[in-house]
Amino acid sequence: MNEYADIKKGERGAWVSIIAYLILASTKLLIASIGGSEALRADGLNNTTDVIASVAVLVGLKISRKPPDEDHHYGHFRAETIASLIAAFIMMTVGIEVIIGTVQDMINNKASEPALLTAWTALAAALVMFGVYRYNLNLSKKINSNALYAAAQDNRSDALVSIGASVGIFGSQLGVYWLDPLAGLIVGLIICKTAWDIFKDSTHSLTDGFDEEEIEHIRSTIADHPDVWAVKDVKARLQGNKTLVEATIHVNPHITIQQGHDITDEVEIALSKENNIGYAHIHIEPYEE
Repeated sequence: MNEYADIKKGERGAWVSIIAYLILASTKLLIASIGGSEALRADGLNNTTDVIASVAVLVGLKISRKPPDEDHHYGHFRAETIASLIAAFIMMTVGIEVIIGTVQDMINNKASEPALLTAWTALAAALVMFGVYRYNLNLSKKINSNALYAAAQDNRSDALVSIGASVGIFGSQLGVYWLDPLAGLIVGLIICKTAWDIFKDSTHSLTDGFDEEEIEHIRSTIADHPDVWAVKDVKARLQGNKTLVEATIHVNPHITIQQGHDITDEVEIALSKENNIGYAHIHIEPYEE
């Protein structure tokens, strides 16, 4: 099925993140130890935690590809959303650690002058992560993957962390030592804000929350069918990257069962084309004044 093929494509994005994080983390930690940069070292440690988050996304995508079984009649698509939730927790932990570390540096008035090589390393890493971010963002939109979108936001946060580290190191070269902890504090806040947004979206989906404007768009698509005389009720929820819809429609009470069945088929096809609905259950009732 198309949704399973899309999830398999999404696994490529998770692998791109894992490989990039492994290379960048080892490079940053090595150069940080040589150049004496605490900012770059923290950035490298940040990337090691991102490997865990990316693995969580990859596992979630793989579980999502499992077909329905005897106790998962709708499949395993929500494993992808759970992966997004895990990624959000890891990002929030890292963000809080960055904030605590930079605040402590500001309080202790910690000053250092690392080698210039560490700044250029951080800047180069930011460019690499921004490229990974754009790749995963475009792929997540193409296959409608919440977990990969969360991973893309994590990629962007990591690019910002590296930029913050480079700004702090360049500042220390100019004698402006307070730029290092200040940049770290701002980046930490950005990471926490991104993690909160992902957490909010994931929990909203897991508790069967659904966008009201999208519900109205679905209702409008159903009502546009000429043989649907009234739309009584519309419900929708997300199952990973798959939207499930249930609707009750009122039709001419004098039509045959076959005609009613044909109407539901046509409504389901319209929902698939207009709203990209993967599954719809349409219940028919006779129209009454």
